Amino acid sequence: MKKGYVIAIRDRTIDPAELETYAQKAVPTLAGARLLVAYGPHEAREGAPSDGGVAVLEFDSYDAAREWYDSHAYADARAHR
Repeated sequence: MKKGYVIAIRDRTIDPAELETYAQKAVPTLAGARLLVAYGPHEAREGAPSDGGVAVLEFDSYDAAREWYDSHAYADARAHR
């Protein structure tokens, strides 16, 4: 079965406290995911630079990635993103 991926791009941080709340709520929901890339040093070669970076999550399938994103647990975290 093909893997599923979620790519999260953080353009800028408006409220660091909300970002911290998001992280605290989101991380426990990721039991079925493998974190491949997480907001490390980066360089914008094209387009506008961002202060946040990129995270890439790998799931066992496309459906598993969708189920995680649509889950109630992650919806609670998303409210703080």
